Amino acid sequence: MAFASAFRRILSGSSTPSPIFRSQFAWIRHNSTLPTLTSPKLFISGLSRNTTDESLYNAFAPFGRLLDAKVIIDRGSGRPKGFGFITYGTVEEAEKAREEMNAKFLDDWVIFVDPARPREPLPRQPPQQDPQLNPKPTESGFTTNRTIGWSG
Repeated sequence: MAFASAFRRILSGSSTPSPIFRSQFAWIRHNSTLPTLTSPKLFISGLSRNTTDESLYNAFAPFGRLLDAKVIIDRGSGRPKGFGFITYGTVEEAEKAREEMNAKFLDDWVIFVDPARPREPLPRQPPQQDPQLNPKPTESGFTTNRTIGWSG
């Protein structure tokens, strides 16, 4: 631990710890560069597994008219994945919410608020045939069946 603080002082060029590093998460707020919003939809990361749609809605409601608040749930386990989306009525409301809630605590976890990016379409790939399902015959005309052995 002493090594880390000494290393930090060397990098910052001072012999006393910088006041920026006194708060555990102040450096995040200090160094974050927020891109301009073009959409009223926000991506919220760092959510607790205890965060629900309702608690997310209530946390972001004071900043404007919310159209939607959704915590993304894993299909297999039914548990939250740790991120969600918020949609406001206007870009200005979304900008205000992002400035106020970025790097703040929600359900005892630090959350990060970023503009939501549009979903990218998956590249279309031709279907590949499994060589185990359609084995190719050898020079002798026999095919290999991995479950039974040789067959003719």
